[in-house]
Amino acid sequence: MTDDAYLVLLTGTPTTLGTPPAAVGDLACMGTPAVRAWLDAQGVTASSPGLRLLPPEETVGIPEDAERLPVPLGEEELSRVRHSVAPESVARMEEELLDYRSRADGREALLTRALAAGVPAHRVAELTGEELTTVKAIAR
Repeated sequence: MTDDAYLVLLTGTPTTLGTPPAAVGDLACMGTPAVRAWLDAQGVTASSPGLRLLPPEETVGIPEDAERLPVPLGEEELSRVRHSVAPESVARMEEELLDYRSRADGREALLTRALAAGVPAHRVAELTGEELTTVKAIAR
């Protein structure tokens, strides 16, 4: 697995990987000279249907022959990408986890529900601000 997110051009391949860049809102990397030059070299625009953005944990699924470009994403941008590619049930749970910091009651129950719903412990920690060791202790 890589630490970089990737822009990938999928042609002739089902586009179930990642998310269209436009689905996550404004991304600073999309305006960089490197990304603009790469898009021009591929003959596509940021809204082309085969253009996908993948978080680091999904890059193992990129077809070997696909054109790809590593892109720098800030923490908040990467969080939006991950939220966009999550299954709907996990995405709903992530919304609750984002509200976690303002909760006073039911915090441990929410963490337990999130883990049971399939949200990975590292993602729960990222969204809630809890220490990973605390989240993992609840999972036991």
